Amino acid sequence: MRKLVTRLGRLVLVVIVVTFLTQLLTEFVPGSLDQILAPFSTPAQTKAIRADLHLDDNVVVRYGRWLGDFVQGDLGKRYTGAQSSIPVGPEVRRALPVSLEIMVWAQLVALVIAIPLGVVAAYRQGRWLDRIISSSAFAFLALPSFCLALILSYYLGAQLKLFPSVVTRIPGWSEGIWTHLKVLVIPVISLALGQAAVYLRLLRSDLLSTLQQDFIAVAKAKGLTPRRILWRHALRPSSLTLLTVVGLQTGALIGGAIVVEVIFGIPGMGTLIQYAITKRQYIELQSEVAIVAIVFVVVNFAADYLYSVLDPRIRT
Repeated sequence: MRKLVTRLGRLVLVVIVVTFLTQLLTEFVPGSLDQILAPFSTPAQTKAIRADLHLDDNVVVRYGRWLGDFVQGDLGKRYTGAQSSIPVGPEVRRALPVSLEIMVWAQLVALVIAIPLGVVAAYRQGRWLDRIISSSAFAFLALPSFCLALILSYYLGAQLKLFPSVVTRIPGWSEGIWTHLKVLVIPVISLALGQAAVYLRLLRSDLLSTLQQDFIAVAKAKGLTPRRILWRHALRPSSLTLLTVVGLQTGALIGGAIVVEVIFGIPGMGTLIQYAITKRQYIELQSEVAIVAIVFVVVNFAADYLYSVLDPRIRT
């Protein structure tokens, strides 16, 4: 319990540091925030906006106010004029499930591709199949997700018309499983292939090291089949590093998802963040960055916990 509380405390500290730095960066933006949000406002309207945002307070006090509102579910406002604004919370609640679903599917597809190919490449080390798999992994490592998204969108969407090139809305599951998944195919593949290349290379390297261990030699001496040795004895200890990288790669996945969502017009967190940046809605951006940071630290917390599942020795 004490370790759990300590880890949770560290995660909270990470979120606080990230959001405070985001708040601090807005202090270096040229111009006054009230003029940025409502450039054609009257002096009275400017005064009202400054009071609403507490701009006359110092950065620490304003951050404390924002943090207090954030933990209560108030994510701030999006200013659309001198006298008009809309709450950010409903927008985030609509967009976050979309982005999470895309990232979950991308991780699952990446692991489904990487694990069997990594095992095969390690088992066939140095042979033609290993060379093909490894070379393909290097190619996808060098190809950014947004480039892959544009290529797949052009050929699979615009040319072959197999999948939509623009996703203005995500159909609900009630509209049909394939109808729902069809719009996600290109974005998910665009994100998954780069992740799969990282996981494949890492798993292959760890498996090659594990296959040299004494307990593998004992398993071979007992007459166990290569398949059983690979999948039952070698894969599990080789998965610890993979699990670490899956957690750490969540940051890269989030960054890729933001760009891919903007390319396809997907109504997710990426579209909201892109809007907040281009329209200079820094209060909205701070809340959205906090949401992204929470997702990142929660995934890494889960990966940390799963260590003890894969290797019981870590529990002590």
